[in-house]
Amino acid sequence: MKRNILCTLAVMAACAILVACGKTDDQISPITPESNAASSEAEATPEPTPTLPPYEANVLTGEAKGENYPEGQRITALMVNNLVDARPQRGLSKAQMLFEIKVEGGITRFMPVFNDYHDIDEIGPIRSGRDQFFQLILPWQALYIHEGQSVVMQQYALDYDYGLLNNNDGASGYRDYNRVNWRGLSYGNGLALEHTMYTSGENIEKYITNNNVDMNRTYNSTFFNFVDYRQDNPVRDLTQSQDSQLTTKDGPVVKDGEYVEISHSQSYKTRFLYDNTNNVYLMQQNFSGNWRDTIDEEYNDYQLQFPNVIVLFTDIHTYPGHEAKDLQYVEYSWGGIGYYFYGGKCEKIYWQKGTPLEALRLYYLDENGQCSDTPCEINIGKSYVTIVDVDEAINLKVGNLADFDLDAATVSASNTSIDADAKAGESLGASTTDLVSAARNNQAVGNTESNTQSTTQSSTTTNTSNDSQSAESAPQQDNTPQQDTADQSSADDTASADSGEDIPWAD
Repeated sequence: MKRNILCTLAVMAACAILVACGKTDDQISPITPESNAASSEAEATPEPTPTLPPYEANVLTGEAKGENYPEGQRITALMVNNLVDARPQRGLSKAQMLFEIKVEGGITRFMPVFNDYHDIDEIGPIRSGRDQFFQLILPWQALYIHEGQSVVMQQYALDYDYGLLNNNDGASGYRDYNRVNWRGLSYGNGLALEHTMYTSGENIEKYITNNNVDMNRTYNSTFFNFVDYRQDNPVRDLTQSQDSQLTTKDGPVVKDGEYVEISHSQSYKTRFLYDNTNNVYLMQQNFSGNWRDTIDEEYNDYQLQFPNVIVLFTDIHTYPGHEAKDLQYVEYSWGGIGYYFYGGKCEKIYWQKGTPLEALRLYYLDENGQCSDTPCEINIGKSYVTIVDVDEAINLKVGNLADFDLDAATVSASNTSIDADAKAGESLGASTTDLVSAARNNQAVGNTESNTQSTTQSSTTTNTSNDSQSAESAPQQDNTPQQDTADQSSADDTASADSGEDIPWAD
């Protein structure tokens, strides 16, 4: 007991010395048993940490869900034409996310994605589906609307039992024969029929109701790892990010990014000009030798704008055996380098996907310039995302607006399209797993274009074609929950009827 009392007194004396180091004589308060006990009691009852409300974010933007959020409804994606004769488009500005990827002939196509199809007043021109877009929404089991599809896309829908979620007629789309494009053409006056198909939320609703399409879907995560809207200041400043001080062989990981010019091919380019006032990137595309605002004629020629711009590079080449139609194979299995633009800054990142059933994932780089284990935080809001051929990486232009002549001429966009849609009775003759394996080794597999005609004539089975799927002929959607995509091995290419309720960053 005595020893304990002596130890206590020694500690009290030491405390008095330490307190005195920071105070003058008249500031020092004596240590008394009463004050010491009060101090201990205060230390034992720290201020309670405020409890955050449950995380309830918009799956496509990361924003807090509003009262009109379509809870329990699967997202909707559509294919929109971007050929010169299809411009200007309608309805793109209402999308929460917009994808742009190269298709056959070096042209690009758009895939706007919506939380709620009811928000679509009118959208188009609707064009045919491609697997490089479909693979991005497959983990999310989105309703996919298009008019026509490539033979590869057709096979993906069959292999993954996508059934009525793969709509092939623009959701009973309609023709606007009176539309006039930027070149002053209309149907019957030089404009091809393929540039006149439109659809709407009302038409989509009819398709869903008439075919009893299951639109129920609960998402336990968001499309990207968005900044948490529950924070006091839910914004990630790229200049203060965890990787802002890193430098790779190509320079700083974070640098100026007010100007972004993306080359998809020799004749298709997209650029973004940062608007500091509204903290958004304004979208433009090359037209007839100059840059022209990408607008939405459905909403008073509103220029498309996004707070987030994401550019991801990978290998893109023609599927072996499909050279005549130039069907494009996009390599999603390996991942690669990308760039994230926000707030006038550019951040070098890494992306991964894996199998068709795995979600697109973005990561910070580590100190060695390699992919880290930390998911990259994307700021809240709409996003433009493009997948670009790595051969075009050298043509990416980034910097401050003042560094570029914004009025300089550019190349004219090609207005030539290739009819790459599957014909009635046409079959790939191989699974998509075999096709991907062959494409990686530059080998043809299945029914290639050189023998498609004989295969089609001798075939006794009619697969999904350009005609709309009927409830009787289309495979029915199985909504049985499967293993979370975060737990799926990247080596597992097994087709599944459903997947993706839980994506990596929401536990």
